[in-house]
Amino acid sequence: MAQVGYSKKVMDHFMNPRNVGVIEAPDGYGKVGNPVCGDLMEIFIKVKEDKVEDIKFRTFGCGSAIAVSSMVTEMAKGKSLEEAMKITRKDVADELDGLPPQKMHCSNLGADALHAAIEDYWIKTGKIRPEDAKHKQGQEEEEGESCGI
Repeated sequence: MAQVGYSKKVMDHFMNPRNVGVIEAPDGYGKVGNPVCGDLMEIFIKVKEDKVEDIKFRTFGCGSAIAVSSMVTEMAKGKSLEEAMKITRKDVADELDGLPPQKMHCSNLGADALHAAIEDYWIKTGKIRPEDAKHKQGQEEEEGESCGI
């Protein structure tokens, strides 16, 4: 991956991603994608005592998408579900010391996949109704542009 304005943190999370994998029979599952650039993110969570006990991701996309997925899992692990739902797109980008403007849509996908996984868990446990979920499974972001690099 050419270093086109990527921070050291982005490069570290791309080259050494944390929490890669799949959780079999997860308590919550979120999947979002961007049809413009082709990025696809899946997040799997295990919940214990209303906290993110374990979290894994599987991402098909550019280096920024992989770095964002890795970072969002690190940010959410150990947090209460309510705290994890407050992780914003901007929080993820800030934690990575920024992303180039053309890559900001990747931070959207990471936060959205996390939120979708939490909402999936809340639906399964009866906390919210499916129609009240803001992040539908397989939801596609319309913003952004082709990742290119």
